[in-house]
Amino acid sequence: MAYTINKYNTTQLAVVEDGTINQTTDLKLVGKNYAGYGEIQNENFVFLLENFAGANQPPKALSGQIWFDTSNSKLKFYDGTQWRTTGGAEVSSSTPAGLSQGDFWWDTTNKQLYAYDGSSFVLVGPQGAGSAVTQFQSRTIKDNTGTNRAVICSIIADEVIHIISGIQFTIGSTDAASYPGFDVIKQGVTLKNTINSTGGVTSSNHRFFGTASNADKLGGVSASNFVQTGAATFASMVEFGDLGIAIGASNDLKIKIVNDDKGLISNEQGQHIYFQANNSSATLKMPMRLEANAVLPGYSNITAYTGTETVDVGSSSHSFGTMYATTFNGSATLAQTLEQGGIGRSASTSATANTIAARNSTGDIYANVFNGTATSAQYADLAEKYRADKDYECGTVLVYGGEAEVTESVSFCDNRLAGVVSTEPAHLMNSEIEGVAIALKGRVPCKVEGPVKKGDILVTGPMKGTATGLKKDSAMPSCLCVVGKSLEDCNESGVRLIEVAV
Repeated sequence: MAYTINKYNTTQLAVVEDGTINQTTDLKLVGKNYAGYGEIQNENFVFLLENFAGANQPPKALSGQIWFDTSNSKLKFYDGTQWRTTGGAEVSSSTPAGLSQGDFWWDTTNKQLYAYDGSSFVLVGPQGAGSAVTQFQSRTIKDNTGTNRAVICSIIADEVIHIISGIQFTIGSTDAASYPGFDVIKQGVTLKNTINSTGGVTSSNHRFFGTASNADKLGGVSASNFVQTGAATFASMVEFGDLGIAIGASNDLKIKIVNDDKGLISNEQGQHIYFQANNSSATLKMPMRLEANAVLPGYSNITAYTGTETVDVGSSSHSFGTMYATTFNGSATLAQTLEQGGIGRSASTSATANTIAARNSTGDIYANVFNGTATSAQYADLAEKYRADKDYECGTVLVYGGEAEVTESVSFCDNRLAGVVSTEPAHLMNSEIEGVAIALKGRVPCKVEGPVKKGDILVTGPMKGTATGLKKDSAMPSCLCVVGKSLEDCNESGVRLIEVAV
């Protein structure tokens, strides 16, 4: 007949059939008439005796089961959800879950002990977190007589910031090295780097920050040396803080520092600030006055505040650097740029884009294109733009025809002659259309095939886009096919650029 196994709370745990082993739990449950049950029962007793001692937690734990964790040498119990440490703190690097009120947790990361209050963890100690000490400590320090003096040290990251003592004493040589920045400990609070010889002035940035009801000194100066509010006479230079000073019955004029490093002089009641100085004749002058929206010359009559002084801004020996203004009204002898089309343009002696043309050292002015009327020009041809079959090189001989208006010549004495592609025309007509500039009159480089002499008549040649010299024994050609006259002697037989008169 099968065994029905119940837990202590009377709920059924398992049913063990005759002659079988049930392994619902970490103990083996033996059925009726199972052969060799003695060994199993004895092992169960051993497991209970040693509390399932092992590095791994029992896999089939029941609520209330005890396990000895050999890896951590901790006795633990199963609460139905997780294994808990008995008789000590939970040990982990992160906040544990499932703890009850009053349980402890040791934080292995920060080396701190916490107590659980039922909803959150409360730090027990130590106050200092991490590897460095940050806390108040009660200590004894040997004085220069060898006597131990009880003190309280304020420590931040292993550094003693201040020492509290009930009496004054001098730190002896035994402990001096352990307390750098301290020599005489005063009755009360002594900050680090407040050496006795400085009279209470701290050499570092360690400070008391807050309100004091009274002080013997301020900045190392006795309180009796300070000037009180009201009328005062100063026998030496007086220094004021950033808040500065106020002058006038209504605190009209203020001199102060704003934003830590910016000096400010302001008239917060009136609309003017005047500046006066004696000239070389010891006559008082007002060179400048400030108004809310203007910097003006001062008055020539200082008493009546009438007239205007004639004042220079800078001088030949003491000039200002760069000056900026939205608008300048007046005469200027020198300027870096001039505004044109809303853009400041500098002057240039070369043909530089977006600059103002200026004469060079020889008096010449350079530009890529001149639009306007000129009485003379450096370049020597008059040209006009025509639509061409393609973008031909300078010096190419063109005739009327092709798919567009002009194309390159291909025959001898072609009376359809249009002209020669110009290099840099002195004047260009129809400059806005797409095409090539054809020289109509003047001097221009031209592609010439065969030898020529100065003064030879040039006509269209049989080679594409070239001119050729007319032989002396040839009949006079029609003027319609004459390219021009050669201005050079050339004995070469190939094609080259020579200057011709069109």
